[in-house]
Formats: sequence, structure tokens, C-alpha cells
Amino acid sequence: MMIRWLVAFVLLALPVRAQERVVNIYNWTDYIDPSVLADFTRETGITTRYDVFDSLETLEAKLLAGHSGYDVVLPSNEPSFSRLIRAGALATIDRSKVPNWKNLDPALMKRVEASDPGNRHGAIYLWGSIGLGVNADRIKALVPDAPLDSWALLLDPAFAKQIAPCGIIMMDSAIDVVPSVLRFLGRSPDGAAPEDLDAVSKTLMAIRPYIREFASGGALEALATGQACLAFDYSGDVEQAASRAQSGVTVQYVAPKEGSEIGFDMLSVPTDAPHKDEALAFIDFVLRPDIMARITDATRYPNAVPATRVLVRPALLDDPNVFPTDAVMQRYFTIGPSTVAADRARTRMWARFKAGG
Repeated sequence: MMIRWLVAFVLLALPVRAQERVVNIYNWTDYIDPSVLADFTRETGITTRYDVFDSLETLEAKLLAGHSGYDVVLPSNEPSFSRLIRAGALATIDRSKVPNWKNLDPALMKRVEASDPGNRHGAIYLWGSIGLGVNADRIKALVPDAPLDSWALLLDPAFAKQIAPCGIIMMDSAIDVVPSVLRFLGRSPDGAAPEDLDAVSKTLMAIRPYIREFASGGALEALATGQACLAFDYSGDVEQAASRAQSGVTVQYVAPKEGSEIGFDMLSVPTDAPHKDEALAFIDFVLRPDIMARITDATRYPNAVPATRVLVRPALLDDPNVFPTDAVMQRYFTIGPSTVAADRARTRMWARFKAGG
């Protein structure tokens, strides 16, 4: 009787264990080729549960609260990735379980070592810059002398006021906006002194009347459909908008001449992830050149796997907004870690800005 009971218990337990082969992924909006998820499940038997976020603030809040239930998350290297590491919210990566780690570009991985010494907590997924999405034809019709290559197009109220009728969208993320405004003002993008934040606040409040909407993921659709002609946005989102643009709508990405922030989104695993082995299997799968090339083709963001260069679409390779030239790279800047006090001050300033006073 006991033997029969044990056999029955084992047989019942097997399907339950099979159902536990899942990986819960938390990624940016419009940031993967959906067929990659299906192929991962087909090859490994691991089911994917996929949620999206559209701001670093949202991601950080969930992870710092603990027990998010996610196994793979993709924070940007600064400030979120480094801050989550310091808080103990991200696990170290067991590279023995990620053999495709060898495919990563050492030069690009070195760029994120300031955020993660020794590259112990994550691998670069995709990367890009922050700049402007513009419909040049509509803007020029309103403002013939508009400086299409400059942050002044948005941050100078004289231009913003004239452009406002065709729709201006501001990214809803102080983390991403403030460093670029500081750079435009000739200050350090890492500036955290009260006078730095006051200068940013004055600049933003001057253009507040001309902003139609605050959005992150929504800017893509608004640009593509012609509902907006100017957006503060991520490079790849603007490139996607350009590829989806309706007939008669033209969209282009501008990395302003004063400088654009470059950021890296990191494949990482929460410390309390319930399925760490499945998470590492997913990271390893994504780092395969054939898979990563498909992701770049779909998202129009560059990756950190050099072997994909012979696999991605030639039109993307030739686009300096997707794969920047050395000259373009010289205009990009990175930011460093910020303090808790600076974060709080920035958050309060941003709330006042959105409220219009």
C-alpha cells in the first residue's frame, strides 16, 4: 500500500513541477520581438510571462518594495541599475549558466562597469540615446528657422510656443529628462546642487504651457500618426515611429548637437526571483547572435553582440541613429550614480513641473 501511495504521489508531482518551468519578465514597452518569446518556450519548455513598464520610476518602485515576482528585469545602467545593486535588489549572475556571455562586446561592457564593477549583476540587452523625435516638415511650416539639431527646439520657449500647435510630448521621467536639460544649460549632467535643480526647473517651467502631453510609450504612436510633431524620447522609439509612420507623416530622430545621454538596459535577475535558473536560461538565449539580431531588427535599437552585425538588416547598420558612428558617439554622454537626497529633490521638482507650478 505504501509503495503504491509513493508512486501515485510522484506521478502527481511531475506535472506540477513541469508547470513551474516559467520565467517572469519585466521589460520596457515595445522592446522585444514577440516571436523570440515563443521560440524560447519551444526550445526550452520554459513558459514566459511578460509584463511591460514605461518608466524607470515604475520599475524601481516594484523592485525596491521586494517580492515583485519577476525573474528577469531590464533597468537602465544609470541610475536604476546601479541603485538596485547598492540596495541588494539584484543577484550576481552565475556565468557558468550563461555560456553566451562570451558574445558580449568587452568595450561596451566596460562602459557599464562604473555602474556594476566587474559586470557581476547584468549583461547589456540593448542600448540607445535620448533625444528628440521630430516631424521636420510640420515644424518648418510653423517655424522656418527652427533649430532642428538642437535641444533649443524644445527647451527654448520662443521655439516651443510656435511649435506647440502641432503637438509637443514630454517624456514622463525626471530620471531621463533632467540630465539632458543640465547638459543643454552647459552644466554637468550629474549636477545635484540646489542651483542646478533651480536652473532646470526654470527652463522646464518656461515651456510647460506648450506641452500637450506627458508620456513615455505613448509618444511613439503619437509621432507615427501625426498627432505630435515633437517629442522628447528614446532613439529606438523614434526609429520605430518612423518605420510605422502613416502616409504623409515623416519622423526622424535627432541627437542634439549639445549632447545626448546614452544608456544601456541591463538583463538582470532580482535577488528574490522565484525562478533563477529559468532566468539565466532566458538571458543565455537572448545573447545568441541570431536571437539578438532579430530583437534589434524589431526594436531598431543597437545591441552589444558584435556577431549580429552580419545578421541585422543592412538599412539599420547604415543608420547612424541605430548604430552610431564614432563622430556621433563623441556627442553622447553618460551619467553617474545619484544620491537619495538628489533623487527626492528631483522628484519634487518634477511633480511641480507636471502640475504647472
